[in-house]
Amino acid sequence: MCLGIPGRVVSLVEGYGGQLAMVDVAGQHRRVNIGMLPEETFAAGDWVIIHMGFVVEKTDAQGAEAALAGLRLMGSGLDESP
Repeated sequence: MCLGIPGRVVSLVEGYGGQLAMVDVAGQHRRVNIGMLPEETFAAGDWVIIHMGFVVEKTDAQGAEAALAGLRLMGSGLDESP
């Protein structure tokens, strides 16, 4: 399992062989590589999961929230399991 950060595509970056997108990650715009998922198409508004600067999964708002919840849990230092 890898640590994945959710983000939302703002735009595709021109050039670079169509492999870069500008993604909003917690309010910061970052260039990320979308080339690992050549079978996917990306557009502004799409949710993605990023690992080490590469999009590893295209998801939806629920998937992005689940990833964010997992990150919050890891950062809380609390064991929230029953």
